[in-house]
This record gives sequence, C-alpha cells and structure tokens, in this order.
Amino acid sequence: MTKSFKSGFVAIVGRPNVGKSTFMNYVLGQKIAIMSDKAQTTRNKIQGVYTKDNAQIVFLDTPGIHKPKHELGEFMVKSAYSALKEVDAVLFMVNVSEKRGPGDDFIIEKLKGIKTPIFLVLNKIDLVTPEVLLERVESYKDALDFAGVFPISVLQGNNVNELMEALIEALPEGPQYYPADQITDHPEYFVVSELIREKILQLTQEEIPHSVAVTVDKMQKDEFDKVHVYANIIVERKSQKGIIIGKGGRLLKEIGTRARRDIQQLLGNKVYLELWVKVEKDWRKRKSNLQEYGYKETDYRDCALVFLCALKDLLSYRA
Repeated sequence: MTKSFKSGFVAIVGRPNVGKSTFMNYVLGQKIAIMSDKAQTTRNKIQGVYTKDNAQIVFLDTPGIHKPKHELGEFMVKSAYSALKEVDAVLFMVNVSEKRGPGDDFIIEKLKGIKTPIFLVLNKIDLVTPEVLLERVESYKDALDFAGVFPISVLQGNNVNELMEALIEALPEGPQYYPADQITDHPEYFVVSELIREKILQLTQEEIPHSVAVTVDKMQKDEFDKVHVYANIIVERKSQKGIIIGKGGRLLKEIGTRARRDIQQLLGNKVYLELWVKVEKDWRKRKSNLQEYGYKETDYRDCALVFLCALKDLLSYRA
C-alpha cells in the first residue's frame, strides 16, 4: 500500500513581534525571514517550504497585523488578510508573556470567518511561570473553535515538533509542490535584500527602521566564484542618510559586514557587497515607490497556489 503524502499552505498570523519569523526560520533550519525587536519587521508574505518524507508545508509568514498609518502600512495589513484566503490551515501565534489585548481581539474577529483549521500557538513559554501560562491559555481557548492549542518556545524548541505533527495531520492529501531541498519560493535577490534590511533594523533606532527599503540591483559571479552584490538602501530624508552612513562611514560598514556573513551562508560563496544609500522623499506614502521597491500585490498570486486551485478544479471535474 502506498504511503499517503500530505501537503498544504499554512498562514502564520499574529500581532507584531510574537515570534512568527523566528518560528519559521527554526522549522526550516535556515534564515529566510528577518528577525528584529522592532515592530513590523516582516513586510511581505515570505513563503517558506518545509518538506518531510510524508508531507510538505508551504508557510506564509505574514506581516504583523496592526492599524495602518500610510500606504506601506495598508499594504502590509492587506497582505496579512489576503493570506488567510489562500491556505489550508492557520497558526494564530500570541506572545504568552503579554496579556490578551485589543490587538489580539482584532485578529480573532478577522479569523471568525475562516473555515480552515486554526491552531492557537502560545509562544515564549520560557518567559513565564506555569501559573501565568495557564491563565493565558484560559483567556484564549474559547475565543475560537481551535483545532489545537500549543504552548511553545521557539528559542528552546519546546513543543515545536508536536505542533508540526498536528499540523501535518490536519492537512489534506496532496502533491509535493517544490523540490525537497528548496526552502523558499522567493528569488535570491529578495532574500538578500531582506538580510541587509535586517542588519539596519538591528543597528538603528527610532524612525529609521521603518523608513528604510532595500533593493538589489545586480548579483553576479566573477571568475573566482565570488558573488558581487550591488544593493541600494532607500531612506526618506537626507538626515536619515547621514545616520545610516554613520561617522566616517562606520555604521554602513558594520551593516555591510554583518549582512555579508549571512549572504555568504545563504549562497555558499564568498561575497563582495557594495551598498549605496539613496534618498527618496516620503517613499512609503506613494504606491509607485512601493511597487518599485518590491511591494507588489501581484507578486502574492503565487504560482503554486494557482496550480493548487487548478488541480482541485480538475479533480472535482473528473469526479
């Protein structure tokens, strides 16, 4: 008897900074989603691919849901909501070290119309006592008809395997959409730009992190197999450009040094990274700039999802 193979698309939703990107990076065993203590770190629906002998899960790591303040904010929230319509299961992740708040209630209301299985994931249990954990579980467990409730610690790996097993169990039988060794459907240019942006988030303060976009103009190998990466850091004001460059160019050099390490690990080659800082006034408020810097709604009509819909239609037609 042939062993069944399960596959599907899973959205990870939750307030900013509950650990969604950290979770996906942990599960995949490699960094594809950037991490920072700054809110609204993830701006696109990054697709991570998790493959085992009996299953494949395509994760959508959505932007943290929040009230939008500008065009970029509108884009991020729209991106998060659209993911919910495309998936076979949803992980609703909360930070167990914080009480349930209006932001969580806002997301719960949005999830009430979802027909697919929803798993409640209470992350960061390493930061609370068992008594507090029990209180948090009680405050959430009746909010929705959850398919499962999983207290986890991504940093320590607690209960993550159990969650993954339950998730696979809930998925339908289906095809393997991606090769077993592929962990993301995003082109390398995108992942490289995100790694650079992560270092800016880590090294800057106040308004700078949210005023920055990164684009990669060119990536090419030389005769010695070294990859040359040419990237632009886009800011909104001239004063921000000075901050990013730093005194004597020190901060820009540190951003480059840290980013180069991660890019080399990603590509498996030595990397020469050249960074330029450019000013584009109020770029977050203009849709034309959002599209130019890679925030395009059409990018989220993922080919695999189109294929999935076509396959389901074909099977139902044959039936």
